[in-house]
Amino acid sequence: MRKLLLPALFLLPLFADDAQFNGRWDIAVPQESRARAWWLEVSGAGTGALKGRFVGFPGGDMNEIQQITIQSGELRFTFDYKDHRSGQPVHRDYSARLTPDGKLLGVMKASDGERLQFTGVRAPAITEKDDGTWREGTPVELFNRRDLSGWHGLIPNLALGWTVKDTAMGNVAGANNLESDQSFWNFKLHVEFRVGKDSNSGIGLRGRYEVQILEDYGRPPNKHSNGALYSRFAPSVNASKPAGEWQAYDIRLVGRTVTVVLNDQKVIDRQEIEGLTAIAGNADEGQPGPIILQGDHGPVEFRNIVLTPLVR
Repeated sequence: MRKLLLPALFLLPLFADDAQFNGRWDIAVPQESRARAWWLEVSGAGTGALKGRFVGFPGGDMNEIQQITIQSGELRFTFDYKDHRSGQPVHRDYSARLTPDGKLLGVMKASDGERLQFTGVRAPAITEKDDGTWREGTPVELFNRRDLSGWHGLIPNLALGWTVKDTAMGNVAGANNLESDQSFWNFKLHVEFRVGKDSNSGIGLRGRYEVQILEDYGRPPNKHSNGALYSRFAPSVNASKPAGEWQAYDIRLVGRTVTVVLNDQKVIDRQEIEGLTAIAGNADEGQPGPIILQGDHGPVEFRNIVLTPLVR
């Protein structure tokens, strides 16, 4: 009987250590070519029912991790995909260990030779809610309709690719993402935008949570639709206008609570954001962040960008 019990007793400290991986992690990737942060959620570590979700695989979705293990104190998971440029299959291995101060320290190694080091910290608790107690501060016009003052490129060593014409800013396809010089915490945001046929873009709130822009008039809504919080929440209805028409967002963000009104129709109502989306350029969720205008997909134009801080 004692011989049967000893292996189980020996494993108890190991499982207890494994449980420290559980939780949500905001991940900084200093050498990521598109200046993106990642997000990881681990559950069931230490119980034999290990699961994971990840934002950071190519494509930018919030993905369920299919292969995930913890062995000898190391968290490991993998991802396989076909590179859209070369058409070749690529295999990625992710591994991470916990540091004595409670951080994740890891590396991604890909079969095509790419290697990225990353550091994760536990996502902070943000308790503020959009509960009716917030009042409007002084509005800030983020775009002066003459030039790109107040904005800079998010992606290092990439040409801006934006110009201002007829009081609107517009990009060329594949341009840099724009990031506001100023950072903000709780706010309401009014943005007018226009996209062409088959184009898409996005608006990054605090530089971390993307409200999708997509030319999808008449299509059923999903988590990638115009009005979606990208790969997190689908809009309740498709409120899009046809390609080439000006549209408007009115967005509220308090803590992690987001409300999205598209073309005067509420499509997301006070939903709680679980964590970063693929647009994230800064992993520090507990701090104010900028507004991002996505330019690295198809052509898009913006005008009348007004942010009103929400204060108590």
